Amino acid sequence: MRQPVSVSDVRKFYGDVHALDGVSFDVRAGELVALLGPSGCGKSTMLNLVGCIDLPDSGEVRIDDVATASLSDDALTALRRDRIGTIFQFFNLLPTLPLEENVALPLVLQGRPRDEIAERVGEALRAVGIAEKARAMPAQVSGGQLQRAAIARAIVHRPAILLADEPTGNLDSQNGEIVLRILEELAANGQAILMATHSAEAAARATRRIHMRDGRIESIA
Repeated sequence: MRQPVSVSDVRKFYGDVHALDGVSFDVRAGELVALLGPSGCGKSTMLNLVGCIDLPDSGEVRIDDVATASLSDDALTALRRDRIGTIFQFFNLLPTLPLEENVALPLVLQGRPRDEIAERVGEALRAVGIAEKARAMPAQVSGGQLQRAAIARAIVHRPAILLADEPTGNLDSQNGEIVLRILEELAANGQAILMATHSAEAAARATRRIHMRDGRIESIA
């Protein structure tokens, strides 16, 4: 099975702090993998490395079989733009753009043709169940709909790996359930997803759970 993400013996230091200390795992196509652990355990650092925002001090992170540390800054930016999608806890939508234009941004950055952008934005909004809100401004929709728009933006360019950083952390239980169902459906359709969460409900929906503490993996189940 294809492995969009492979992490091998990764270490990351911030001064004397071992943020990650010998971490290894992979995320396969069609998996929803949860990263669990207390604050400061290394989850956010791991997301930053897989998201190509940072590089390991040693070991290797591979995205679509490309070692991130081997890339130039421009190539790393292109990999992040083209092969990675990210869902944030606080949505991070641009308030001055309607939802459909927020969702289109990854494709605009890729320089895709206008017709293709329109088709794929419509497809992504339908996938998360808010096609009727395409022209709405962010201030006009609920928090749950904002997060669904953020998911649409994260998948519209068909990334190799979808990163979800506490995707239900700012939602009530009903909207959190909707978001988790969407993530499950995406994984069932072949999307690789790595989700950092403190939520037991979210973790219970994962294909595998990676428990971290003090920069190391305690268990994978």
